[in-house]
Amino acid sequence: MKSSSLSLIAGAVALAAVTGFAALTAPGDGGTAEAKTAAQLPVERSSLLCPAPGLSELAETTYTSFTPAGSGGEAGAAELQKATATTADGGKKGDKGDKDGKKDDKGGKKADPGKPVVSLKETGKPVTAEESGADTPALVGTATGRLAPGWTTQQTTMVEAGSARGLLGVSCTAPDTDFWFPAASTSKSREDYVQLTNPDDTAAVADVELYGPDGSLKSDVGEGITVPARSGVPVLISTLTSEVTEDVTVHVTTRTGRVGAVIRTADEKTGSDWLAASATPTGTLVLPGIPADATSVRLVAFAPGDADADLTVKLMGKTGSFSPVGQNQLHVKSRMTAGVDLKDITKGEAGSLLLTPAKGEKGTPVVAALRVVRGTGDKQEVGYIPATGPVGARATVADNRDKGSILSLAAPGATATVKVTASAGSGGGEQTVKKYTVKGGTTLAVTPPVPAGLKGGYALTVETESGGPVHASRMLTVTQGGIQMFTVQTLSDDNGTVEVPAAEQDLSVLDD
Repeated sequence: MKSSSLSLIAGAVALAAVTGFAALTAPGDGGTAEAKTAAQLPVERSSLLCPAPGLSELAETTYTSFTPAGSGGEAGAAELQKATATTADGGKKGDKGDKDGKKDDKGGKKADPGKPVVSLKETGKPVTAEESGADTPALVGTATGRLAPGWTTQQTTMVEAGSARGLLGVSCTAPDTDFWFPAASTSKSREDYVQLTNPDDTAAVADVELYGPDGSLKSDVGEGITVPARSGVPVLISTLTSEVTEDVTVHVTTRTGRVGAVIRTADEKTGSDWLAASATPTGTLVLPGIPADATSVRLVAFAPGDADADLTVKLMGKTGSFSPVGQNQLHVKSRMTAGVDLKDITKGEAGSLLLTPAKGEKGTPVVAALRVVRGTGDKQEVGYIPATGPVGARATVADNRDKGSILSLAAPGATATVKVTASAGSGGGEQTVKKYTVKGGTTLAVTPPVPAGLKGGYALTVETESGGPVHASRMLTVTQGGIQMFTVQTLSDDNGTVEVPAAEQDLSVLDD
């Protein structure tokens, strides 16, 4: 047999070993190769990127990392390490990592230079770590083996005073090549940064496009931004254009490589928070978990395609859905940002926004986000709710505490039942499970279960058991200086499993 044939056979055997589904039958043995059905298997590797926390020396950041229990597979590791902090002009910033390695008062461990900031070694129990100051860089992490499926990390930063004050929360993101951010701004009262983080060993090149109410905001400096290997780069959005506008949609794409992207917003009156990317453009969107006491809600939407979008706006409340008077329709012109002030739409009752194609419309893909304000006067605080996909089989949010969490569950279609698991605490406690039924067309806002004997922080995992799709978010509230600071994180399917196709052996390709 020729050497080329031997190489092909070796390749076929290797493919069978990887998939695990090839029925190996040698030619002439009388057997018949039998294809098997595809299977859902746990992912064996996942990546997360956490943005640089902020620009304030008063920033106190907590990282909470968690993988749900129940995943099989080989033993693995899940670690987040410091990336190189890089300024927008390419200069590197100093690293002031903690040096004592002492345990913090929340059951976590402070980071040593050169060591992982967060290291998770077991499923079902979160670990925490803390960092302080303005020079804390972005984190780059990988999970393998049984720690990979559903791995999530929450980054929560408290800034007590100053223009950046607030409770800033974000679920660390997987690297990608395309992100949409409605609800950014270049107004004079705002200071919004898009944080780009590159997890790879080669540089990435990104483009940042801006769209206002009249279309594209022209800018040459937003093109070809280099993000060095394993580094984070902040880009001040207002420096990319001379146009000043309240509502801006930011589109981040990469020419080469991949990045994590998230926007840090700051407002002189309402404080600061993270704006996460909207779900992939689609005709129907759900924005779950508007707080019951919201004093101002602003909807920002964008249609990235060549067609305009006409949307019906509904609020899914506790008992049903209704369209706000005078604001039940939204017209979004192609490649133009549309914003509408929904004011105090919830009227003291938590709800979720549902955007659907207007009657007779085909469903033009759109992206959307909400800017939510709680409080009044000098005690206002801002948070953001981007459109998000359903929780699907399983979704998790970390950094929950014994008080201050509200879980919102929205069922835009049929009634659904979900199982909510409160994990063991980072410092102790036993997991607790509770089931909820969410009626179709409503939002159920609950105080989530708390682990028995809780010490430290814990994670909430939501699983759909029956019925229609459920969209979810978690609001975390901390009172500081008389201000009810808050942040909202949406939950979407963790994609902890992947479909592995069946493979059928065909050695006829090896014939001379």
